[in-house]
Amino acid sequence: MMGYGRGRALRHSRFQWVLAIAAIGAAVALPVVLVSVGGGVSQHELANLENAGYQIVVSAGGSHGIAGAHALSQRILSVASVTVASPVLSVAIDAFAPNGAVSPVLAEGVIPGEFTPTLGPTESGLFPSPLPLGDPSDARHYANGSFDGPATYDVLVSTPLESAFHLRIGQQLLLSQSTNRSLGVEYNITGSFGVPPTLLGPTGAFAILVPLSDLQVLTGYGAANASSVYDAADTIQVAVAGSVSTNPSALSNVRDQVQSLVPFYSVTSLTQEAEQLQSASAVLTGFYLALSSVGLTVGLIFLALVLLRRVEIDRRSIGIRRALGLPAWSIVGGIMREGVYIAALGALAGVLGGYLVVESLARWATAAVQEAAQLAVFDPVILSAIVAGVVGLSVLASSVATRAALRTEITEALR
Repeated sequence: MMGYGRGRALRHSRFQWVLAIAAIGAAVALPVVLVSVGGGVSQHELANLENAGYQIVVSAGGSHGIAGAHALSQRILSVASVTVASPVLSVAIDAFAPNGAVSPVLAEGVIPGEFTPTLGPTESGLFPSPLPLGDPSDARHYANGSFDGPATYDVLVSTPLESAFHLRIGQQLLLSQSTNRSLGVEYNITGSFGVPPTLLGPTGAFAILVPLSDLQVLTGYGAANASSVYDAADTIQVAVAGSVSTNPSALSNVRDQVQSLVPFYSVTSLTQEAEQLQSASAVLTGFYLALSSVGLTVGLIFLALVLLRRVEIDRRSIGIRRALGLPAWSIVGGIMREGVYIAALGALAGVLGGYLVVESLARWATAAVQEAAQLAVFDPVILSAIVAGVVGLSVLASSVATRAALRTEITEALR
């Protein structure tokens, strides 16, 4: 390794070291943050897909794009191997608590008997079973499309809403499609449910669950006052028999049969969504690394300049060693070892810095950023590859300084 000089030269050399380590550390911290948070979010979403209680999703463009959801669900149930077809309508409405509190809530209209089987292992424990929402089939109120049957007017409230409004089972909750209280309908609180940890947690924390037909009438999608979409739903979640759910070709066949029933709607399987998410995650990881390459390039250029400056300072020492007959690989090895040492320290500092940045975001950032940061995954394989890549590139950066050292004329260096 090259000498460090004395006095001011020693302090200057150390300062250059610190700057080089800081530059490489800052460059490494960026991909650590991006890859860890992005990879964690992707893994979380993939886990949600894998643990879902349904395998196929029917959806349509626009707001509440599926029309005739009740009848369509029955047609889908007639497809071989399909065990559950659960339409879901999500609408933002206003809730008026008995204590006078008012808040917008996310209302989800479901067919109680069909909704429960589509819950995955994680979510099933958050909901009471069976759902205490009256008619499990929602057929009585729907009344073959007339919506003239008796409504249950039962509602389940999320635990955050229950706590904030001080609600309890047996009370009534007024629900309205707008802030106009006179347009509201009194619902009976028959239970509560937990809120799963998702990226939309802060938005969907104040949520309620009601029978599908009740919500359609309340929001104008029932027959009596049907708006642009009659008997509307956002999605229909389809579960299939266990043997089919684990067989990609059989699942694809069921998906094609469902697609033939709804040629103008989108029908996707969770297998397809998982593959698309994995592809998107790989693309994003590549983009993160490409974006970070600018910073890494700057850091490695700075390392090359530091080593080149050290060669200029130690020209006399290099000339003496060459005059004494030391082999070129000894001089080159010392320069490269120094470059590798600085790069390794910088890379490790960047990994530690990236980890501290993610932990800081998980504690003190805004709610949405906290949620994403808490899902971060620090994959040792990826982090080791980043460190190894930086250390490997440091050899290339060191080549500038080694070339300058070997081209130094011995006679000029010894003057």
